Amino acid sequence: MEIEIMDQLKKGTTTVGLICKDSVVLASEKRATMGSFIASKAARKIYQVDDRMGLTTAGIVGDAQTLVRLVSVEARLYKTRRQEPMTVKAMTTLLSNVLNGQRMFPYLVQLLVGGIDRNGAHIYSVDPFGGNTDEREIAATGSGSPIAYGVLEDKYSTDMSLEEGVTLATQALRSAMKRDSASGEEIEIVTITKDMYKETGEEA
Repeated sequence: MEIEIMDQLKKGTTTVGLICKDSVVLASEKRATMGSFIASKAARKIYQVDDRMGLTTAGIVGDAQTLVRLVSVEARLYKTRRQEPMTVKAMTTLLSNVLNGQRMFPYLVQLLVGGIDRNGAHIYSVDPFGGNTDEREIAATGSGSPIAYGVLEDKYSTDMSLEEGVTLATQALRSAMKRDSASGEEIEIVTITKDMYKETGEEA
């Protein structure tokens, strides 16, 4: 069953995330597909879930949006009760618990959680059954991820500036979009530092 679900998640989308010097870059293309049909050319795949935290989504749109709403509310409640923001690891643990609790009827999503907290910059990947991995440097999801990883692995370095990280994320997405028919259209980019969460875009 796990193999079948992971195969479904690889049918569309490319998202990437990387850690730069004191910052995080999340990026995605905007094509949404239904089989060979391009259902949307402006699909949103990166969501802000806290002041300095973002979430990229691959998989079923409705499932992803439900999870985004849930964790966004939990992040606000946490901040109200504790007078401090939730850490990236805590957010990932929350998502893992929710997903693991739905193993019989899973949310068909693959997620990247990236952000800045009191412990620094982090990126975690989360699978449909609640498994999470601290990626530490780079990560990619979706059908175009093998191509994106080829670019990321070749050109990534731990001392990259934020600007260099944005350039690399864009290059990885462009490469995936050239070879993966389920990835395309415009590129959306989120940059996160301790001072800001910024959304930008670039035409493909």
